[in-house]
Amino acid sequence: MASSNRLRRIGKELADIQGDTASRIKAEPANGGSDLGHLHASFPGPPETPYEGGTYVVDVILPNEYPFKPPQMKFKTKLWHPNVSSQTGAICLDTLGTAWSPVLTIKSALLSLQSLLSTPEPKDPQDAEVASMLMKNPDQFQRVAREWAIKYANAPKSTQWETNIAHSPTNSRPKPQKNISREEQMRLEAARYQGYNKDLIDRFVNMGFDIDRVVEAFIFVNIDKNNGEDYELEEAYMGDITARLLGEP
Repeated sequence: MASSNRLRRIGKELADIQGDTASRIKAEPANGGSDLGHLHASFPGPPETPYEGGTYVVDVILPNEYPFKPPQMKFKTKLWHPNVSSQTGAICLDTLGTAWSPVLTIKSALLSLQSLLSTPEPKDPQDAEVASMLMKNPDQFQRVAREWAIKYANAPKSTQWETNIAHSPTNSRPKPQKNISREEQMRLEAARYQGYNKDLIDRFVNMGFDIDRVVEAFIFVNIDKNNGEDYELEEAYMGDITARLLGEP
């Protein structure tokens, strides 16, 4: 019975992905087979990033315990990113580990991967060499990431991202404020959470969503601030928040 429920859910999720042409996410049984436990998925590189215009293929293994255990994903397409191994395609993303929840889906996991390409986290790397380059020489990181997108992900040689970069020299980019005190930094960061507990919000941030978007979703769903204390959200609320973050009706 559990096996049939699992297959029914996977089938529904694949149908939902197929019906959502706007996201341009694809997923189907690997190698044209019928095994719903082994999929090949793909998504376009996010715009205004070095990955723009590329197509990124992901190998997806759904364990027998799915959805109570997360899908096992790794990139088949080589890419230059601090949270993805440039050698094996292994991925460092909490959504595929401790932050996984049964209310999440194959589609939401793939959207989190797409979001990860827009918001690399070099301080929690899967590939130390790439992370070091991003932190020490971000312009070089952008160049190499773009070269790999063209070489391995079939990205075009000319995109809007490259046009924007060409017209935005390094010395014209906004520079971080250096004279702000640590106390002021902490106050500004706390203000972004708008009274919600940081750990509570960060469970969704760790899935690859922006802090401000998560807070907006919490407010939209009318989540209790609980006087700034952490607590476990009910699954129904988690589903509503995730749907809001993913732009689902």
